[in-house]
Amino acid sequence: MPADSLTITDNRTGKQYEVPVTHNTIKSMDLRQIKVKDDDFGLMTYDPALLNTASCISKITYIDGDKGILRYRGYPIEQLAERSNFLETSYLILYGKLPAKAEYDEWVHNIKFHTLIHENIKKFMDGFLYDAHPMGMLIGTVAALSTFYVDAKDVNNPTSRQKQTYRLIGKMPTIAAFAYRHSVGRPYVYPDNNLTYTENFMSMLWKMTEVQYKANPVLAKALDVLFILHADHEQNCSANAMRSVGSSHVDPYSAIAAAAAALYGPLHGGANEAVLRMLDEIGSKEKVPAFVESVKAGKGRLMGFGHRVYKNYDPRAKVIKTLADEVFEVTGRNPKLDIALELERIALEDDYFVKRKLYPNVDFYSGLIYQAMGFPLEMFPVLFSIARTVGWIAQWEEMLLDAEQKIARPRQIYLGEDTRDYVVMSKRK
Repeated sequence: MPADSLTITDNRTGKQYEVPVTHNTIKSMDLRQIKVKDDDFGLMTYDPALLNTASCISKITYIDGDKGILRYRGYPIEQLAERSNFLETSYLILYGKLPAKAEYDEWVHNIKFHTLIHENIKKFMDGFLYDAHPMGMLIGTVAALSTFYVDAKDVNNPTSRQKQTYRLIGKMPTIAAFAYRHSVGRPYVYPDNNLTYTENFMSMLWKMTEVQYKANPVLAKALDVLFILHADHEQNCSANAMRSVGSSHVDPYSAIAAAAAALYGPLHGGANEAVLRMLDEIGSKEKVPAFVESVKAGKGRLMGFGHRVYKNYDPRAKVIKTLADEVFEVTGRNPKLDIALELERIALEDDYFVKRKLYPNVDFYSGLIYQAMGFPLEMFPVLFSIARTVGWIAQWEEMLLDAEQKIARPRQIYLGEDTRDYVVMSKRK
């Protein structure tokens, strides 16, 4: 009997089965041999929301939720946030290594070469109502890019995939900024490729009549770090959407639009907005204890605490907490920060939250920083999408090159009606 195996006894039949164990997992298809009768479909696993099902083998992002560890391609997120920049980290996520100087320069050049969008895309965006949500505009516009770049359909061509990678990373900030400018009734600002990636994005957002926009270096660095922290996060809802939709071999723009649509949901990309609304609801530092007690009594939710994966302090939250101080030195202290700090202090000392392993996550402080920098709540998921585009592309590419992957097609447990005969309407009771 192999040591790395699982012995399963089917008490319905008394039969035993040996199932190989690899990387602490079993293949679900190995369970199909377990049947009561020869014509049975075979045993399946039931796992709503894929809470304990590995859908892929990946080499991109590693998370140990119990220890509070997040690494991109083996590099701790803390080191990348402190020493790297977003485009260098993007290269790492996509290609598995940090670039040499020549590789980095070529990478940055190619992305900047693709920051402009087709003039007809501008006309397309003009068609949205003045009060359209910027995230809805971004999703629709990214999907529309598939009609402009028909070569993107050749997903099995590595040269084509590389070109779409440049285009998506380069154009996403432009589309995001145009969506913002449209929502506030300002003329679009074209990319300025003499600026860094984040400075260029800030210019397209906030430039008015000056010849060249001068971003505050502290704020530009803060936004760059926030992009690094949000670049990838393993098999989350939107990454799963990217892989699932991409498994049909649709073009990457359509798949990215699907991933961004998943991020649009309040349980995913809208979580930091929910934190700010919670802090507004609390109102003042003095009201925090009463709010905490109401949460413990089941009368509310503590937003920004706890995570599906992390059962320890989210390492990204630690980075952001430090970053917040630097940002507030420039923008002025966000009055909600005192409420947040008091809420964190009480929650981390209360057995109710400690036993449930509810620690601050990345969303708890990121919204405070975005708001201090001048971003409206509606832009929060848009900012998330710019950063996560890199992770989505990496997940998509890895899926396409994995020989074990097929078009996504989960099973179901059917509990509906058995065979019924059709009755014409005139004879139905």
